[in-house]
Amino acid sequence: MSLAALGGVVAGVLIPLVIKGIIDGPIKSGSESDLAPLAGLALLLGVIDCGLAVGRRFVMAAGATGLERDLRDALYEHLQRLHVGFHDRWQSGQMLSRAMGDISTIRRFLAFGLVFLIVCAAQFVLVVALLARLYLPLALLTATAVAPLMLVSASFRRRYGLVTRRVQDQQGDLTTTIEESAVGIRVVKAFRQGRLVGAQFAAGAGQLRETANEGVALRARYFLLLDLVPNLTVAVVLLAGALAVGRGALSLGGLVAFVALVIGMVWPIEALGWILANAQEASTAAERVWEIFDAAPAIVDPPGAVELVECQGRLRLEDVGFRYGDDGAWVLRHVSLDISPGETVAVVGATAAGKTTMVSLLARLHDPSEGRITLDGRDIRTLALGSLRRQVAMAFEDPLLFSASVRENLLVGHRTSSEGDMRRALHTAQADFVHDLPWGLDTRVGEQGLSLSGGQRQRLALARAILGEPRVLVLDDPLSALDVHTESLVEDALRRVLDGVTALVVVHRPSTIALADRVAFLEGGTIAAVGTHSELMERIPAYRHVLAQEVEDDEAVA
Repeated sequence: MSLAALGGVVAGVLIPLVIKGIIDGPIKSGSESDLAPLAGLALLLGVIDCGLAVGRRFVMAAGATGLERDLRDALYEHLQRLHVGFHDRWQSGQMLSRAMGDISTIRRFLAFGLVFLIVCAAQFVLVVALLARLYLPLALLTATAVAPLMLVSASFRRRYGLVTRRVQDQQGDLTTTIEESAVGIRVVKAFRQGRLVGAQFAAGAGQLRETANEGVALRARYFLLLDLVPNLTVAVVLLAGALAVGRGALSLGGLVAFVALVIGMVWPIEALGWILANAQEASTAAERVWEIFDAAPAIVDPPGAVELVECQGRLRLEDVGFRYGDDGAWVLRHVSLDISPGETVAVVGATAAGKTTMVSLLARLHDPSEGRITLDGRDIRTLALGSLRRQVAMAFEDPLLFSASVRENLLVGHRTSSEGDMRRALHTAQADFVHDLPWGLDTRVGEQGLSLSGGQRQRLALARAILGEPRVLVLDDPLSALDVHTESLVEDALRRVLDGVTALVVVHRPSTIALADRVAFLEGGTIAAVGTHSELMERIPAYRHVLAQEVEDDEAVA
């Protein structure tokens, strides 16, 4: 590719030399027989230049788009490896902006800007060498004119880099605004906040416009100099060259070739502004993309990770503590709990007591800040993540479904499950309604599954969790969106599922506690008491108070 670029430059700059030969030779001597070969040579050089340019651009564009694909794939794969805490801190719009817009910016520079930079640099060096051979004083004058452009370019690159970073960050913020308003459209409409959301978007778009206009103003001033200096140089070369021809220091053909070569440099110099702007945008985009690549996955397989082939299901939390970040407040502290194989333990606590954080530790969505969790006597941090998560399944309070078919949502993590396995899981979770959908299991449920009701989404998420027949089942209040009748049906089915399975169930409804063999009462980030529901109701006033808050009257508590 470099040879093709160099070949095109050589062919392009040789054309003025052929013109010089035509003027100083056949035209000056009047020999028409020598004109045709030189004219044919000029035509051939032009065709070669054009052909090499087309081939170079095609190959570079194809290579750059392939690199764009590979870079985007690598970024997405890296995002999947990063722990949940990273995604909690980052706006989804910022990640989307980097994965789509910034990587495309890098590709545009690699496919076009970088090629033009190499071509322009090679052309400048070759042209200056030829100019020096034609007439050294004019060559020195031409080269001197480039010096102020280099100084201005350095200043432009520094200032434009700051503006470009702000533009790309604001684009990420605006993308987040669009995404949030689209996902939350029901809330926006229900609370009549369309104008407010529109005003927030307009403010963000206006700020982005102002920052982009700063970049436009910088480019306009810089491009003005890039247009002015080369054209002034051409004018000076014409004047000084005409005087040199008059003194006999330069031939007429030499002057024509000299001017043609200088004019041939005008466009590359003018393109320098676009190249530098594109290079700075690509540099800033690369910095933003590498901010994600530089984030190291916090939860990974340790060296010598153990594959969990067989699992009994004995869980132990040993003096576990957790906080977000090294300086964050403790969410959990001194949490100890022993769960026997096949036992179901309900976790009860007030809002923000740390229940969801506690159960998320079991599948290593987070790792404890202190203490350890063991499964069958092994610290779960020594187990291979894939095998751990095959044995520890979760159903979340917020049942997220993907914009895909019911079948594809069920098979997340269970690609080898059969039709019979899916039917049993759906029946157990009381999700047989899927068979009545227009295309059955192949019906698409829409983005986040919002074409289904909250209870339907939760039953599908529950079916997804139990499809793989895990040995440990973690349920983060998965029945909260069910009506009383459906909840009763699902609880009856869950009794069969939980038989012989180790389960930890976050409970908000007192009626769900009947599923549990024991109850762990979480208070102030630690387990304050463990026992049966009756024992805790009798001796723990705080436990009674928490349950009383979850019902509408004292009869439901009783």
